[in-house]
Amino acid sequence: MPGERMLDGSKKPDTKAITQHISVNGFKYWQKITRFIEDNYPDVFPKDDWLFSRNLGWSLRFKKSRSFCTLIPEKNRLLILIVFGAKEREETEKILHELSPDIRKKYEEAATYHYGKWLLINLDNDKILDDVEKLLIIKRKPKRKNK
Repeated sequence: MPGERMLDGSKKPDTKAITQHISVNGFKYWQKITRFIEDNYPDVFPKDDWLFSRNLGWSLRFKKSRSFCTLIPEKNRLLILIVFGAKEREETEKILHELSPDIRKKYEEAATYHYGKWLLINLDNDKILDDVEKLLIIKRKPKRKNK
């Protein structure tokens, strides 16, 4: 059932556990988005910055001085959380017309707090992956050119 998080805090998830939990298709997108981050932001984020919460389970955080994104493995799906500050929201709104209708709708409906707009996306197809990559480039300019 989607929404079921990885709640066993006794050990950090490994590749096998993640694949079994989010499905082979979800793991394909896990690999694609982590490769995108590694290729475009080499040596920026600490490796394996896993967080565990009793209520929310395991998540993989990409953060330097500010939050970049968080991967959240759920049963049979992969979620990515991106929090946009005020300046990032302005830049994102300039490219909304380039994004898929589903992502535009999610962005418009996302909760906005004084510290940012929280966008939670189910990463399950190539179009959404393309949109997420565009959004991450707004969050932080790549260290080297996209491939």
